[in-house]
This record gives sequence, C-alpha cells and structure tokens, in this order.
Amino acid sequence: MEAVGWLLAQNSIIVATLVFAVYVLAFVCAVREVMVSRTSQGSIAWLISLILLPFPTAFLYMVVGWKHFDDYKAVQFGNARVDRPGRTRDLVLVDEETSKRWPVLTQVSQLPFLAGNEAELLIDGQATFDSIFAGFDKATRYLLVQFFIIRDDALGKAFADRLIARAQAGVAVYLLYDDVGCSAVPRSYFDRLRAGGVKVSGFNNRHPFLRLYGPTRINYRNHRKIVVADGEEAWVGGHNVGVEYLGQSKRFGHWRDTQVRVKGPAAMACALVFREDWHWATGEHITATLPEQFATPGEQSVLAMPTGPADRLEDCAIAFTDVIAQAQKRLWIVSPYFVPDLDVRTALYAAVLRGVDVRILLPEKPDHMLVWLASNAHANGMVQHGIEIYRYQSGFLHEKVILVDDMIAGVGTVNFDNRSFAINFELTLWFTHPQMIADVDAMLREDFAYARLTTIEDVKQQSFVRRFIGQAAKLLSPVL
Repeated sequence: MEAVGWLLAQNSIIVATLVFAVYVLAFVCAVREVMVSRTSQGSIAWLISLILLPFPTAFLYMVVGWKHFDDYKAVQFGNARVDRPGRTRDLVLVDEETSKRWPVLTQVSQLPFLAGNEAELLIDGQATFDSIFAGFDKATRYLLVQFFIIRDDALGKAFADRLIARAQAGVAVYLLYDDVGCSAVPRSYFDRLRAGGVKVSGFNNRHPFLRLYGPTRINYRNHRKIVVADGEEAWVGGHNVGVEYLGQSKRFGHWRDTQVRVKGPAAMACALVFREDWHWATGEHITATLPEQFATPGEQSVLAMPTGPADRLEDCAIAFTDVIAQAQKRLWIVSPYFVPDLDVRTALYAAVLRGVDVRILLPEKPDHMLVWLASNAHANGMVQHGIEIYRYQSGFLHEKVILVDDMIAGVGTVNFDNRSFAINFELTLWFTHPQMIADVDAMLREDFAYARLTTIEDVKQQSFVRRFIGQAAKLLSPVL
C-alpha cells in the first residue's frame, strides 16, 4: 500500500508540474502576443483562448501564432538590402520617374523600378516550363531555383534531370524548396539531386525549432517561385513543379496559370531575393550572383517586390491596398484564393463607389475546400456591393494577376488572402510599360471570356446550408 501511495504521490507531482509548465508557456505566449500584436481582433482571440484553455492553445500558438523569423532582418541587413537603391542608381538602371510615381511599392520593395528589361507573359504550364528549361540549358555560370511545391512525378523528374545535367556541366545550381509544400517528396528525390552536384536545401534547413513540426507546421511558408539564370534572366509566377501544372491532372483538367519571364536588370533583383532566402535557410552566402555589367535588352521598367512575415509592417497588404486605391477606371484581379481582410474589402468597396470597373476572377472548381468555401462567402458579399465576380469555367484557375487602369500590372505569387499578405514569403513583379499592360489586358479579356458572371440572383438562390457553411469557413479567414 505504501508503494501504491508513493506512486500516486509521484504521479500527482508530475501532473502538477506539467500543468504548471503549460500555464507558464501560455503566459509567455500571451505576453509575446501583446508585444507583437498586429490586429486587436486576432490578439484578443488568442489571449482569451490562452486564458480559458491554455492546453492545447499554447501549443497551437507555438505552431501557428509565434513568429519565428525575427532573425531574417539580420540576413537582409547582411546582404546589404539597405544599399540596393544606391547601388542601382550608381549603375544608372533606375527609372526615377516611375519610382516616384509609385513610392509605396518602392519603399516596400526597398528597390526602385529598374529600366531596360525585356518581359514576356507565359500562359499556362507548357509555355512556362518550355521557357524555364530553355533557360536552364543556356545557363553557363549559375542557376538559382526556388519552388513552393515540387512533385516526384514526370515533370519533377525531368526538372531534376536538367538541374543535374547543368551541375555536371560546371554550372553552380542552387535549389531551395519549402518544407511544407514539399512534405510529400521522398528524401531520395533530393538525395539524387545532391549526388548529381546540385546544392539543395529546405527553407527551414538550419532552424531545428521550425523543422520539429515537419509537415504539420502550417504557417510561415516560403511561397515564392523563382528561377534565375546567370543573373540575366528570371521567371516568376504561379506555377509549381508537377504535372497538374501542365494540365495533366484528371481532377482539375486544364490548369490556368501565368508566369512572367524578365530579361535584364530585374533578374538581378530576383537573384537578390533568392540570395537572402538561401542565406537564411543555410547560413551560406551565394557569391558572384550579379553580372559585371547589366545588359538592357528591352524598354520595360520592372519592380521586384519581395514580402513576408519578417517585414516590420504588413508590407504586402499595404502595397496592394495602395495600388487598389489609385484605380480610377478599372481594377481587375485574378486569384485562386480570395479571402481579403477588412482593409482590402474597404479599398475594393471604395473603388466601386468611385465608379471603377472592379472585376474579380475566381476559380469555379475548388482545390482546397475550406478556402474555397470562405472565398465564396466573401465573393457573395462583394456581389451585393456592386463588384463583379466571375467564375472561371475552363479548368482550374491558379494565376495571380492584378491590372489597374492602363497604369500598372502585377504578376507573381501573391494570393488575395491573409496568408499571402501577412504570413507567407511572396514575390510580385510590377510592370508599367504600355506593352505589358496591353499583354495583360488581352490575356485577362480572354480569361473573362471563359468565365461566368455571378449575379445577385445566383447568391440568393444558394441554399441556407451552403451559405451557413461558407460563413462558418469565413470565420477562419485570418489563418486560411
């Protein structure tokens, strides 16, 4: 009996210690949330949950609430981000007039618009990967390659084969992938690349606390898709590496996506973004990423705008809200995931009241059901406020494009949701040249031709159950 009593006493001490530790952890999380709060609503929700239900809220907060990228600023400083504007001016590459026209974008980017670029829209996967693979083959010095998702399928194997071939030809090849997006990729895939001479890293490679969560770590993804060849040519857009992006998925069929190829000084800006990510992921500096002289093969000005959770403010949301606010005639937005916060919704409603032609193109088909349901709920509200919501009918829509008047167009990796605006690492290329504006205009007009306009009658005819489920999903907007 004494032994049983001793064991019970010991168990009680263990349980009490664990409970105390949970409360201490909850207290630490609560203090941190107060100190780094960005929105009152989100912080109050966390604080109430931490007080009333410390377990498992404290552990959930560690996964999705705790910001783990405080040292990314040091990486940016170490890579001389603050010196970029001066360096580009010394090279006489800056489009001063355009940079002054868009001061918020240039402040967010910490880079000005760079002149002298050639730019080409790449519509859908075949054109995109034909162009990227041709860039691989032409590279003679280095390749910087970064994707959110890489599949070990036919396209993924061809992708790996080409990277290995360039590495064995003496080209320095760097591949950076996101740990969450590539969680299903077998280790043998990356081992083969390393054995072939490719330098490979996951974004959280040297950060054990982040790696601890593995595939379950749902926040703070590196959502960028960047390819840079020799610092002279770059590709940015919505495509990842997988056969579905070529339209070969039975589930999705035709995959509508957009990439953009830039040749000229803007490729250097993309290389700098990759270099910062690589440094944070590995602790290693990539040397000789910039050409000695910058060719100017075209007439287009391009701004490369990297954003992410390491930003002091929610820079991505600020930039897009500023662009939306300047629309006078038209504002066309294409996004597969449309879960805007209050500030963005307010900016969109204000544009409608100014008489702007506001159109938003969304997918008819879902790929992530919860996000799709929340997106539908937001879209229904937009329709009732006079915003035209179109649903793409010819396959799955995944492109991320914005067009404002005849002034500016953006193509990149940013979705219109809180995850892209505040949580993920993203990259947008901004264009102001009439040729790119015309190209984006023509592309979007064709996209709208394959879309169905959602009417107020359509919204009213939706069943109560569907509307209720959509509104319930909408409550999760901040983390979708």
